[in-house]
Amino acid sequence: MEKIEVLVVDDHKIFREGLKLLLSNFPYIEKIIDVSDGEEFLETLKTTKPHIIFMDIDMPKLDGISATRKALENFPELNIIGLSMYGEEDYYTRMIDAGAKGFILKNSGIAEIESAIQQVTAGNNYFSPEILTDLLKSIHRKKQPRICTELTEREEEVLYQICKGLSNHEIADILHISKRTVDKHRENLLLKTASKNTAGLVMYAIKNGIVEVE
Repeated sequence: MEKIEVLVVDDHKIFREGLKLLLSNFPYIEKIIDVSDGEEFLETLKTTKPHIIFMDIDMPKLDGISATRKALENFPELNIIGLSMYGEEDYYTRMIDAGAKGFILKNSGIAEIESAIQQVTAGNNYFSPEILTDLLKSIHRKKQPRICTELTEREEEVLYQICKGLSNHEIADILHISKRTVDKHRENLLLKTASKNTAGLVMYAIKNGIVEVE
């Protein structure tokens, strides 16, 4: 893996120092910067463009959602991973809409952090398993009429079932179609949404109003 630079944005110094200590174990990370709020983060982007940004959501001055949105308006190539606590599901939709590439829990271990870095650096989306599990339980189909997307109604239905955490075999049983047909729908969904994994599909569905988190 090529050498990368990481930026940690969080208003709690003890957390920033702890995450920096964990990140220092990765030989491919050549520089770690930390800032304490969204305004300082935007100022830092004037002089450096880190490969990975770990972004706290709830901060003074400028929160992580607003900071993420403003940063990506000017630098859409930035890879921002939200830092989450349990019970923050209401933030996910807004953070995904702002352009975050994934979420990890603040109490994540070194292996989890490395997985997030590797997945997002490779162009994938990433959720900590615990977050993804909780998120899938909270997802529901939007009650209002479907918005205009590039997906067919059948593809949207398959996507909804994927967002509920169902396997291709389970989806086939529910929709009364063959597993091979579901396999093809999933393949088409990944292609049409430019997603590389389930996390990417979930993010697409939330961002495009196909499902909502309750």
